[in-house]
Amino acid sequence: MDLITTFFNWDILVRSFPMLMRGVGNTILLGVASIVFGGAAGLLVCLMRLYGPKPVRYVAIAYVDFLRAMPILVLLILIYYALPFVGIRFSSFTAATLALSLVLSAFTAEVCRAGIENVPKGQFEAASALGIGFWTTMRTVILPQALRVIIPPLTSNCVSIFKDTALASVVAMPDLLKQATDAQALMANPTPLIGAAALYLVFLLPLVRLVSFLEERGKRQMTAR
Repeated sequence: MDLITTFFNWDILVRSFPMLMRGVGNTILLGVASIVFGGAAGLLVCLMRLYGPKPVRYVAIAYVDFLRAMPILVLLILIYYALPFVGIRFSSFTAATLALSLVLSAFTAEVCRAGIENVPKGQFEAASALGIGFWTTMRTVILPQALRVIIPPLTSNCVSIFKDTALASVVAMPDLLKQATDAQALMANPTPLIGAAALYLVFLLPLVRLVSFLEERGKRQMTAR
């Protein structure tokens, strides 16, 4: 068998395409859910670390450090395979979403912390002098300014999470990689894996270009200051 027949077999690719597209839908759903939950949790952890009581700050620091050091694959295996021994069971989709969200929340917390600390403290003092409450100040004054700094790294983290969704195949979730490996086994040909790689590129390359655009725009804005 030659290279084309083995890895780029058009007939096998066409036959496996419906399976791959089901995997794409599950991958996108998993990525979006992880980004939404991980982003919200990360902002909450960031605020706890910056403005919570000292014990809460220490807990937030430990949370961030632990999850930034923990490989996603190890965390996923612990959630899906170890927790049932203590009576906690999750579906493969829930386990993957939880693992990805936890890790993303740790990185998001650090990015948000850097962005908020970049805003001059005088902004808080001015808002306080005007009698504006903490949460109103954070929502209307601090976060809009911090977003200029944190959007590029946040977008980069989201791209990384989308790539890490491939790890969900370890817990038998029918994501794009799992569907591709199943199609490979069914058709005794690795062409579906090449098709899966192409589909990953189709929806990840625009996100990578978006990250580059946001980074360049951020640099221009910083230079303009």
